[in-house]
Amino acid sequence: MGGGASSLADRAVLIAQLTDIHVGFAPDDKPEELNLTRFRAVLDRLLRGPNRPDLLVLSGDITDHGDAESFAKAAALLADCPCPILPLVGNHDSRAGLLAAFPQVQPDADGFLHYVVEAAPGLRIICLDTLEDGRHGGAFCQARADWLATRLAEAPDTPTLIFMHHPPIIAGIDWMDPAPDEQWIIRLRDVLAGQHQVQAIHCGHLHRPITTRFAGIPLGVTPSVAPLVAMELSAIDKNSPDDRELITAEPPVYALHRWDGQNLVTHYESVGDWPVLARFHAGLQPMIAGMFAERG
Repeated sequence: MGGGASSLADRAVLIAQLTDIHVGFAPDDKPEELNLTRFRAVLDRLLRGPNRPDLLVLSGDITDHGDAESFAKAAALLADCPCPILPLVGNHDSRAGLLAAFPQVQPDADGFLHYVVEAAPGLRIICLDTLEDGRHGGAFCQARADWLATRLAEAPDTPTLIFMHHPPIIAGIDWMDPAPDEQWIIRLRDVLAGQHQVQAIHCGHLHRPITTRFAGIPLGVTPSVAPLVAMELSAIDKNSPDDRELITAEPPVYALHRWDGQNLVTHYESVGDWPVLARFHAGLQPMIAGMFAERG
């Protein structure tokens, strides 16, 4: 893995998560489509900034139409990524397109694109395939349930993170939410019940920052690289357009999950041209030293 297992054993592991990039959505005639521009800005911040990750998870909707050209554009921007890339399919993607662009992923016997990665000594990552072709919402059939149950049983005492595209929750964004009694959600909850090694579940799909719990496990939704879904939690009537906001031009966001061997902490950063208001110079050194002194 990035940097070698021996080096990761001695320091915290940083796992970046980018989601809902939607390459191929180009409603205007600009020289470069908006979502590629946003993707490029996030990668520049992530790979050239101060917090370079050991792993990069792409948690679905890498493309807007699942086409080979859009996947190729995404892969081209990632060609110089210095760390392993873990791609997942979302409802806008296609399995064939992902496999062509990211040949490190291999389908299982049933054709699903899920897999396990040893992210660092004592930390596993499980990437789940929640795609059902032609469906906006998630899916988790019995074959996928059996696969996940087997993988969890292989290492019941090893801390594990699960990444998946579709959140199995009701977030309150009415037009994006699943029904609360969808069978795939019930099936997933049954598999995860009592799996204390699972430290967290991290998803995409909803284009907003959300935290909750599922099956007793902390669950986070990472906001999108593409434009975000508007913060509107009132019920929507599909037959009565009410001029509510749906999509906004908020800055792109990514997540950085930090695992120190015992604890998982997740940070979210918006990417934009922000002014720096303070730097660590000699005049602030006494303040920084004093804060360290308070640790005792």
